[in-house]
Amino acid sequence: MTRFIIEIAESFQIAIRSLMSQKLRSLLTMLGIIIGIVTVTAMFTIITGLEREFENSLAMLGTNVLYVERSSWFTPPSEQRRQWSRPRIEVSLADEIRERAQYVMAVAPTMQSVRPVKYRDRTLYGIYTQGSTAEITRVMDVNLDAGRWYTELETQTAKAVAVIGANVAEELFPNEQPLGKRIRISSNRFEVIGVMAKQGKFMGLFSFDDQVQIPLTTFGNYYGRRSNARIEIRALSADHLDDAKDEITGIVRAARGVDAMEEDNFAINQTEMFKEVIGRIKGITYAIGIFLTSLALVVGGIGVMNIMFVSVKERTKEIGIRKAVGARQRAILTQFLIEAVGVCLIAGLMGVAVSAGVTELVGRFIPAALAIGTIGLAFGICVGVGIVFGLVPAWNAARLNPIDALRYG
Repeated sequence: MTRFIIEIAESFQIAIRSLMSQKLRSLLTMLGIIIGIVTVTAMFTIITGLEREFENSLAMLGTNVLYVERSSWFTPPSEQRRQWSRPRIEVSLADEIRERAQYVMAVAPTMQSVRPVKYRDRTLYGIYTQGSTAEITRVMDVNLDAGRWYTELETQTAKAVAVIGANVAEELFPNEQPLGKRIRISSNRFEVIGVMAKQGKFMGLFSFDDQVQIPLTTFGNYYGRRSNARIEIRALSADHLDDAKDEITGIVRAARGVDAMEEDNFAINQTEMFKEVIGRIKGITYAIGIFLTSLALVVGGIGVMNIMFVSVKERTKEIGIRKAVGARQRAILTQFLIEAVGVCLIAGLMGVAVSAGVTELVGRFIPAALAIGTIGLAFGICVGVGIVFGLVPAWNAARLNPIDALRYG
């Protein structure tokens, strides 16, 4: 074991000296490996970041929540017009579901609109405004930083009260307490009674903090009772989600008078749809990334093999001398394999350094995270490429006849 360790150490020293003696050649050889490592780490970095952001975003929506709507979330363009011609969803449908469903914990009808929100001389545009009942707090996981949610009595009496998102509070009230202040949503005055805790963005696209929540009846009085509604439903648990979906489908079909032979004239959406879309995106990303990575690594590996053949040829006499003084085939083989792996590991180190910079840059636009496991995978690939493409040159060096090698050159 001691002798083997000494051989390894000597092989490392010889390999490093060889690499340092031909810096430009070594760098050009490593270029393909660097590109391959940057590609594979960037791919896993983006996918890991997207998965983390996706899980956080699903937690905001709720994993056991169903949405009864006019159309599906991911409707093909050819189907959009047909689905939007369906009868609108009525608020009264929530009462039908609440009374008849057994696998349901809470039901809340909602109406949505995008409105400007104003306080004194400050105006925010494009703020998501939703009207619902007090039961929405049982459907969605609502956390408040300050104040309270509106009550069922305030919903029944159509009080002009509002719970605002964290960004709305920060932008409209940078230097004062928002509770008790009066804001305008479009031209209507509302008293701020609560401020939601910061939630962040959904998939890095739109922010849950740019919203205002008001009682459903108030929304209807100010912005129209005939607006298309959405029914948000929380199942008893994730295990009962399929049962709840089947049950709700039957209730809604009966309530809307859909004949047994007719297709549904509504859609029941759930967060699982996002998982299917993300799964397809991941599959495409993996396929493209693996193809590009394999191409770059093969090119880099051929470069490593080429430089190792050149290295063996240049050091034929040195190999002969080492064999003449007792070096075994294993020591020669190990030396050149370590040199090949060394080239790849240095390339991998440079590739990971570049990937860290790429991750920082990409993270400004989409979620990205460079995990320790990804770095380990990158170095594992480097070792594998070094062994695979360095084995033949190393084996040729180990099999050289010492007499022929000493006569070379």
